[in-house]
Amino acid sequence: MTLPETEILAALAPQWVCLECGYNMIGEMPDVCPFCGARHDRFLPWDTVEKQFRVTGTPVSEGVTQLLSVPKLGYEHAAYRIETEQGGVWIDAPSAFNRDLEPVRAILFTHLHFMGASNQYRRLWRAEVGLHELDARHPLAARFDVDRRFTGDFTAFGIEAHHSGGHTPGFTFYIYRDVLFICDYVFLTADGGMIFNPYGPKRETRRQGAVIFENLKGRPLKTVCGYDYVIPFADWLARFERLAARSDR
Repeated sequence: MTLPETEILAALAPQWVCLECGYNMIGEMPDVCPFCGARHDRFLPWDTVEKQFRVTGTPVSEGVTQLLSVPKLGYEHAAYRIETEQGGVWIDAPSAFNRDLEPVRAILFTHLHFMGASNQYRRLWRAEVGLHELDARHPLAARFDVDRRFTGDFTAFGIEAHHSGGHTPGFTFYIYRDVLFICDYVFLTADGGMIFNPYGPKRETRRQGAVIFENLKGRPLKTVCGYDYVIPFADWLARFERLAARSDR
């Protein structure tokens, strides 16, 4: 028997959302955000956040939609919905919980830093959550439910998963048809350039960035879905190549 929505959500542990960064904290409210260090007076309970923030979709390409909270919830990164032949799949999850969103069958994470409200969506929709084993071991991921702890590359729902490591030990990028989902491995700059994400092991991030470039340079891709941007693949790859070249020196 499927429990009513109200009973499912009532059974969840208390959950708090940091207004500075969008990180979700499960259980007793901590004094500071474990991700960004903001004090607890910058936290809101999840049900208050649901009333104040709406997860809003912006079309990217056929079958792909970018998801961001409106208004922007801290420096929340974008999540992406893919309409596969087997059903909807998210790459990463929004920080805000909105119970009226269209369900997905699975939530696949690039890395552990922003698992958003995935545990609430998982419980409501019985969605499978996937995260690389190396990231699932981290304390920041400990309170989140992970159904599939993968350890290498795989294909599911027609989506390719490629483990690269670097920014985090389990960092994984995804490809669906001609779209690359790279999350926050790199940021675009206002001068038309690109930088590696500075929040992580710099040497390993740069070293594995070169591996990512070699993996991608021959792929006939068209679009890149990043931290908070969507950009043509050819433009993104040219910036990435220049960045990788600078990093080799």
